[in-house]
Amino acid sequence: MATEFPTQARVVIVGGGVMGVGLAYHLGHEGRGAETVLIEKAELTSGSTWHAAGQITHSTSSFGLGKCVDYNIGLYSGALEAETGQPVTWHGCGSFRLAYTEDEMDWLRHTLSVGRALGFNISLVGPDEIAKHHPFYNLEGVLGALHTPDDGHVDPTNVTMAMAAGARQKGVRIIRHCRATNITQASNGEWLVETEQGTIRCEHVVNAGGTYARQMGEWSGLQLPMTSMTHHYFVTEPVPEFAALERELPVIRDDRKVSGYIRMEQKRGLIGIYEKNNPNSVWHDHCPWDYENWLFDADYDRVMPWLEESLNRMPIFAELGIQREVHGAISHPPDGNPLIGPAPGVRNYWCCCGTQIGIGWGPGLTRELARWMVHGAADISMREFDPRRFGSYASKAWQVTKAEEDYCLRHEIPFPHYNRLAGRPIKPSPLYETLKAKGAVHEEVYGFERPRWFARGGVAQQDHYSFRRSAVDDVVAAEVKAVRERVGVMDVTAFTKVEVSGPDAYALLDRLTANRMPQKDGAITLTHMLNKRGRIELETTILHMNKDRYYLVCAAFFEQRLLDHLAHSRTDEQVVVTPLSEAWAAVSLNGPKSRDVLGACTEADLSNAAFRWLSAQEITVAGHHVWALRMSYAGELGWELHMPAEACLDVYNALWAAGAPHGIVDYGSFTMNVMRMEKGFKGAGELTNEVTLAEADVLRFVRAEKAFLGRELTLNHDLPWVCAYLEIEPDGQIDGHGGEAVLHNGEVVGATSSVAYGPTVGTILAFAYVKPAAAEPGTDLEVVIHGQPRQARVLGQPAYDPDSLRPRADAREVATCP
Repeated sequence: MATEFPTQARVVIVGGGVMGVGLAYHLGHEGRGAETVLIEKAELTSGSTWHAAGQITHSTSSFGLGKCVDYNIGLYSGALEAETGQPVTWHGCGSFRLAYTEDEMDWLRHTLSVGRALGFNISLVGPDEIAKHHPFYNLEGVLGALHTPDDGHVDPTNVTMAMAAGARQKGVRIIRHCRATNITQASNGEWLVETEQGTIRCEHVVNAGGTYARQMGEWSGLQLPMTSMTHHYFVTEPVPEFAALERELPVIRDDRKVSGYIRMEQKRGLIGIYEKNNPNSVWHDHCPWDYENWLFDADYDRVMPWLEESLNRMPIFAELGIQREVHGAISHPPDGNPLIGPAPGVRNYWCCCGTQIGIGWGPGLTRELARWMVHGAADISMREFDPRRFGSYASKAWQVTKAEEDYCLRHEIPFPHYNRLAGRPIKPSPLYETLKAKGAVHEEVYGFERPRWFARGGVAQQDHYSFRRSAVDDVVAAEVKAVRERVGVMDVTAFTKVEVSGPDAYALLDRLTANRMPQKDGAITLTHMLNKRGRIELETTILHMNKDRYYLVCAAFFEQRLLDHLAHSRTDEQVVVTPLSEAWAAVSLNGPKSRDVLGACTEADLSNAAFRWLSAQEITVAGHHVWALRMSYAGELGWELHMPAEACLDVYNALWAAGAPHGIVDYGSFTMNVMRMEKGFKGAGELTNEVTLAEADVLRFVRAEKAFLGRELTLNHDLPWVCAYLEIEPDGQIDGHGGEAVLHNGEVVGATSSVAYGPTVGTILAFAYVKPAAAEPGTDLEVVIHGQPRQARVLGQPAYDPDSLRPRADAREVATCP
């Protein structure tokens, strides 16, 4: 007998691929199964899921994704089938990622260090060991490989159907052949999911639409940036040499020669290719609704160079025909990372889409999304997946450009700080052209162009990629020295800048911040906003401009998160929130000569007595009204100057002219990062949604006597890990890049979050989350950098200026400060 169509649910998931079904399964495990409905317009897996190749590997340098894939492999290799009784068809054949160059070997060494921190079964091996496991692969030119023996591949349909069975067992209702036609929000905040069978009202709606997700977002006025890219894999005729094998061959990931992967498919060969030029994007406007189990005709011209090389690498395929061609569409966001989390600007609309590797990443990511929806925060850092990391600048044309760029980079070396240049500049600051002409190499941050470093001393004005030190490190060291000894200026326009005003502005901000709110006009507070689990949403500086006006400054990529947190936390307060990030610009002036430079450009009294540390004043510079905030992320005497964008070039030119006699320099974000590490300031790598303020060791910014969101869990919980500040033995070549394993007495006790060489103090500095017993100052540790352990020690104070004399100093004292 037909079951009555539901008209009400707590959660409605739209989309029945591996992502939507994975979320339903994990919501069931979080106790929300009976409150969840999933609808699918056709059959489950009929979108991109069914034609996926289904591989999954521990070979990832992303710490967060590493946690996901490890969970997924455990799920696929036994746990899911044991739970549901449904076949999964897991092939635990292991895999090798090959390296032909020293840069590729360095990448594998770094991945090995991250894998060690995550407890993976992973090793770096030579050609002889590869040949033992895979005697048919042509290893000419191969230097080594990363061996991950617990990897494998799975049948995409079987695993999705098994999770669907598990979801149903937990009470989730799955309705097939029910296309959603609209998603709108009612005046009471509920979501209305209109379908061909009726309308469902719900508290939470989830877009798991796969290649349809972008157009589904448009129903609700949302811009969800992703583009459908097509990808080929080919299945050969039966391979005679495979017939007698007792064990399945490992998957080969050959990024350089094949730009893809080669593995067994039963007794056939499977070749997957991500061509490095002429990528194919489709459905720029809308994916046709009637496309189910859709494949495109193979385009051999696109992939032929790599297909030919794959036959050279697997000579036993050379005389065989292609029995099956799979050329299907996959969603690619602009940076390649999925959209997992809240949609921007609305409440209780969740994204579970934009996933280019749904089988490899999906279950782990959907588990974290389920936790986020139910408990208020995920258990891993979701910053790289948060849909709010893009802004209104992400036009459709830009999305296509960036997705095509991402596709071509899919099998390239992910160098540290890789700078993706396509589609830029999109949001240049007022100083962009001026600084570019002076040698600035820019990076993109939430659409803004921010200088990284400045080409000097014969170093070319281009990115220099390596896992080792390069000429850029010498340039950065020179910038650091100039700021420490003289004065430097940086364009920090990319900062998020928001004004909060109105009669209830103080009350709203006070209950959202852990620190004491600034009380007097011109007072500044550094504080954190938390979620209901006591985890860190963001760090922000708050300036009390006057009676009912507050100015908030935080990292660029937190803009929409800040706006949403303010909007979703309001009740009936009379508050006006005004984004100023594009209307206003900012520069940072730092160094012992900064008072002399700024003093030459203004009549304001900049002495300690008149302009105290951690205060702000509205002053006039170059004829413009400017808010000057006396604070310094560099750990030096300094100011941040915030102003309307049209004033920025005049102010910059005035500072530069006044600074010329003092040897002023331009500097960029690489130098800023080094200086904050030398000063022991925690940054984005440390302050994430997976930790509390106690775990981050920043309780000095908490006022326990006040009420604030997340207070109880901030002050009362066990600490599984603590953020420690380390010095690490340098070797002059490789410094580390974050995610490396930390050892105590030979046991893995944590991982680094940020690493940088400090030229002022002559050692490598790092923050690391470690077990509390290993975080005590003076504790000797080891950090595994590029596969090799290095001696490390926990510091109890900043490596540079531990008493913070320099940012507080007056003109007479600064010369004698250490």
